[in-house]
Amino acid sequence: MSIAYVGLESLRQIKNARSMIFTLAVPLVMLVAFGGSFGGNGQVDAVTKLPWIVVTTIQVAAYGGMMAALSLAFNIVTERSIGWNRQLRLTPLSGTGYLVSKLVTSMLMALVSIVVIFSVSGILYHPELGPANWLMTGLALWLGVIPFALIGILIGQFAKPEFAQPLFMAVFMGMAVLGGLWVPLQIFPAWVGNVAQIVPSYWLNRIGQMGARQSGDVLEPAIVLLAWALALGVFIAWRYRRDAARS
Repeated sequence: MSIAYVGLESLRQIKNARSMIFTLAVPLVMLVAFGGSFGGNGQVDAVTKLPWIVVTTIQVAAYGGMMAALSLAFNIVTERSIGWNRQLRLTPLSGTGYLVSKLVTSMLMALVSIVVIFSVSGILYHPELGPANWLMTGLALWLGVIPFALIGILIGQFAKPEFAQPLFMAVFMGMAVLGGLWVPLQIFPAWVGNVAQIVPSYWLNRIGQMGARQSGDVLEPAIVLLAWALALGVFIAWRYRRDAARS
């Protein structure tokens, strides 16, 4: 039942034109815009020691993966507003199966976004990075997206339909800026960089860069992202049981 539900959810996401525009079209436009500026002149980022186009690709892929993971919030809000989640409780699909299905669907869509962005970057700009490095970077970003999928589920559990989009945009844009996914954090005051280390998007960017270099203390961002995932998972499970009890 869970596998079938994952398949249906994934197909619904793919057919959702608005979702695909935000999770694929917007990141690709960003990649072309920023890659066209920095991709062809061989510049190297002074902080990461990686080619600028590699840094840009990682940032855009993190942006796309995060957007894809968070966007499932809208589906959950809609399902709650029409009572679909209560109907699902009458089926063999358990509460755990429902939440895990949502998480898996988010991760599948995030994987599609990351793979497409990496592929387009490779075709257009031929970044100087080996296949093993790209594989490690993609895997790091994909696993690092888990907390954002959980945040999307959490927003879906709490938000009312009229407030879902403003809340989603506030969370997403705040994390994109603090994660350094739009512009480098070095251009902001030092205190912004300190605050940024609280949010998971900062560590998503970091773990992607470490995957590309295959060096650095990857344990630190992995632990922070895991802590976020565990805390969110516990809170989501509590919220779902409380919502089910009310129904």
